[in-house]
Amino acid sequence: MEKGMNLTLIVWRQKDAKSAGSFATYAARNVSPDMSFLEMLDVVNEGLALRGEEPIAFDSDCREGICGTCSCVINGVAHGGQKATTACQLHMRKFRDGDTLTIEPWRAKAFPVVKDLVVDRSSFDRIIQAGGFVSVRTGGTPDGNAIPVSKEDSDLAMDAAQCIGCGACVAACKNASAMLFVSAKVSHLGLLPQGKVEQDWRVLNMVKQMDAEGFGACTVTGSCEAVCPKEITLDNIARMNRDYGVATAKGK
Repeated sequence: MEKGMNLTLIVWRQKDAKSAGSFATYAARNVSPDMSFLEMLDVVNEGLALRGEEPIAFDSDCREGICGTCSCVINGVAHGGQKATTACQLHMRKFRDGDTLTIEPWRAKAFPVVKDLVVDRSSFDRIIQAGGFVSVRTGGTPDGNAIPVSKEDSDLAMDAAQCIGCGACVAACKNASAMLFVSAKVSHLGLLPQGKVEQDWRVLNMVKQMDAEGFGACTVTGSCEAVCPKEITLDNIARMNRDYGVATAKGK
């Protein structure tokens, strides 16, 4: 039988948004290298529950790298630093026996801590509500060739649409900027014909809402792109800046 790993976890514990938080230290014993990071936390929580202690609160849902809810900072890097990987898809074999892991929630004014590693990301929802949709009535299922779309535009739109709204870009940015997230949503709709109708209105309203939520400005450090689990690129920010400038010039 393969020998398990023994790890030390330094975890941020915070009762609620109004309480002061602090780090607590836990031992993770006999951890299988084949476990995911969240499975390891599950095992640690089982031990805490058996001892009558409060389990570590963390978000998870699909555990397949799709939903983006498994958000946490591991050793100072959003999602743990493995390229194109969410925390739920991060396996313990990335770490070594005897390692100490520091685990924290996203740190941003617009992402207030709810409890422990759980943060409120409803600010992202409000940005989407401000313009992340199209109102073109499509009726029944249209013919796939009814609206010609170039392959280049289609590929760029689908690349941007991969954004899962996890917020790693905000957590990694020194300014807590949401520009990568917003630009991905603006791009994946604005590049397609159905989204052209509201393109100017969309970018102005989503940027306005982003600012209202308290996210910081983008200074193009590239830290957001580096930690994005879906590899959303800075090209989207450049595209959104161009669209915003055009919409502003039109006086929309």
